[in-house]
Amino acid sequence: MPRKTDVLICGSGSAGIFAAVWLSIYNIPFIVLERRPGPMEIGQADGVQCRTVEIYESFGVAEELLREGFHVLEVAFWGEGGGNGQGIRRENRTVDTRKGLSHMPHVILNQARMNGIMLGVMERERKKKGGTGGIEYGWDVKSMDVDEGRVGDPEAHCVKVVAEKEGVEEVFEAKYVLGCDGAHSTVRKSLNYTMLGDTTDTVWGVMDIYPLTTFPDIRRKCTIHSSSGNLLIIPREGGSMVRFYIQLPPGSSPKSITLADLQATAKKIFSPYTMEFADTFWWSAYSIGQRLADRFHKDFRVFLTGDACHTHSPKAGQGMNVSLQDGYNIGWKLGQVLSHISPPLILQTYVSERSQTAKDLIDFDREFARRFSEKEERPGVFKEHFERSGMYMAGLTARYGDSKVVDGEGNVGVAKGVVVGMRFPSAQVVRFCDCRAVQLLSALRSDGKWRVVVFGGDVGREEDKGRLEKLAHHLEGLARKYTPPNQDIDSLIEPIPVLSSRFVDTEQGQIPDCFWPVTGKWKMRDLHKVYIDDEHYNAGRGHAYEKYGVDPTVGAVVVVRPDQYVAKVTTLEDFEGLEKFFGGCLLERGGAKPRM
Repeated sequence: MPRKTDVLICGSGSAGIFAAVWLSIYNIPFIVLERRPGPMEIGQADGVQCRTVEIYESFGVAEELLREGFHVLEVAFWGEGGGNGQGIRRENRTVDTRKGLSHMPHVILNQARMNGIMLGVMERERKKKGGTGGIEYGWDVKSMDVDEGRVGDPEAHCVKVVAEKEGVEEVFEAKYVLGCDGAHSTVRKSLNYTMLGDTTDTVWGVMDIYPLTTFPDIRRKCTIHSSSGNLLIIPREGGSMVRFYIQLPPGSSPKSITLADLQATAKKIFSPYTMEFADTFWWSAYSIGQRLADRFHKDFRVFLTGDACHTHSPKAGQGMNVSLQDGYNIGWKLGQVLSHISPPLILQTYVSERSQTAKDLIDFDREFARRFSEKEERPGVFKEHFERSGMYMAGLTARYGDSKVVDGEGNVGVAKGVVVGMRFPSAQVVRFCDCRAVQLLSALRSDGKWRVVVFGGDVGREEDKGRLEKLAHHLEGLARKYTPPNQDIDSLIEPIPVLSSRFVDTEQGQIPDCFWPVTGKWKMRDLHKVYIDDEHYNAGRGHAYEKYGVDPTVGAVVVVRPDQYVAKVTTLEDFEGLEKFFGGCLLERGGAKPRM
C-alpha cells in the first residue's frame, strides 16, 4: 500500500528544512525524503544575510548562530598598485552592512551547521506537539506524477512519488509535494520543466584553506582585482580557515582544474605578499551560470524551491539565504491551509512572491558577477557598486506584490517608514511589564500568528485612549471570529500595542484588556505584549514612532504576516478594512470547509 502523508518534501537542504520546521509548528503530518545517508556534514554555502539571522532569531536560535559564526563587519578593496608592477595594495575599505538596515549582523557559518540548528528546532516542535513525520535518509526519488482529475479536492492525496531505498521501490501519496532536491531536481524533471538562462565562459575556483601568509587583511572580507586575476576572501568561523573565490584565466575548463592550479593562481594574485597553504579543507571549480525555472508549480499541488528553480554564482552570498526563505515562505502557508485556517488560494502567493524574488536574484547576480570579473575602469568603482548593493546583500529588498496576503491599498501614509509587502523593520522599544529594552521585530516570533501592531499614541490623553479602546473592542471580535475553537484568543491574531506614553506615567489599568489577555495553561494575563517608545534607563531611546513614520496624534495599524512581512497598513479607525483583509485570507473559526 502507498504511504500517505499531507506533505512530502523531496530533499533536506535549507528550503526543505525550513518548510518542515513550519509544518512541525502547525503539527501537520509530513515526510522528508533525503538521498544522503544522514544529515549534511559539510556544506558549501556559508554566507548568512542579516535577514536570515533575523529569521533564526524568530525561531529562538539566533544565539547559537551568532556565537559560532564569523561576524563580517568590514570589507577591504584591493587593487593593482598603480599599475607599476609592484603588486596589490589596499585602495578602500567600508562597513559591510550600513547602520540601521538591521539589528542583526552579517555572519559566516557553514551550511551544515545552519541546517543542524534548524533540525533541532524541527525536533523540538515535533516533540512538543507529538507530531508525525520527519526526515528519512537514503531515499532516491525516481519519479513524480500528479492526478489532475483530483487536484480540485483539497483533501485528495493527488500527488504520487516513487522513491527507492536499498534497491526497493516504494510509492508515496501526498496532498502537496515540495521539490527541494537541488539543481538536478527529479521533481522538476518529472514535470518536464526547463531551466532557462546561460552559463558564462568565466571559470572560478573555490577553496577553504588554512593560509600561511604575510597578507595583512586575511581576517577581513576582501575583494582583490589584480593583473593576475580577481579573488574574493571570506574568513570562516573558528579563526583559522579562510575561503578563496578565484577567477581563473580565460579558456580554463572546470574539469581540468587542479588544486595546484588554484594555489598557483592565488600566489600570483597576492604578490608582493607571500601565500602558502598549511592545509586545504575543500575545493572545487565551476562555470558561472544563472538559470531560472520556466514554472514554479504544478496545479498548486507541487512547488519547486531553492536550486530546483533558480541557480546562480555563490560570490554574492545569496544562494542558501534565498533558498531557505523559499521554504520559510511556503511552509507557513501550507501550515495554515492544512490546518483549515486559510483557504488554499493563499498558496498561489508563493509562486508570485518567490518567482519574482528569484528573478531579481538572477538579475543581481549577473550584474554583480560581471562587475567583479571585469577590470575596474578606475579605482573604487567596485566599492561604489558594493555600497549601493548593501541592502540587497543584507536580504532586505524583497517586496511582495498585492495578493490575498498583501494589501497595498488604504492609508499607507500613516506609517511612512513601513512598506507594505516588505519585511517589517525593527526599532528599539521598552516592554512595559518589565522595563526591558527590546527590538520590536524580536517580538514577532515565527509561531504561526498574525500580528496587528497598533501605534496607539498616548493612553494618558483621553482622545487617544478612547480611540484605542474602540479598536481593541473590534480586534477582540475579529480574533474570536477566526480563532479555532478551544484556543487562546491571541493564538491566531495577536494585537501588539506600541504606545507613545511616558513610561513612568503609564499604568497597566489604562491599557485595554485586549492587549493583555488571559491565556495559557494557568489562565494568567499575558503582560508581555505592551511596548512603549520612550527613554530607557540604560539603552537610550529607540525613536520607534519616528523610524516607522507614525504621527503619535494620529496613530497607525500595521498587520504583519506570520513570516514578518507587512500585509497591510491602515488607520486605527479602519475597522472595515481590517475585516475585509482578514476575511480574504482566513477562514471563520478556523474550521470552515476550505475553498480552492
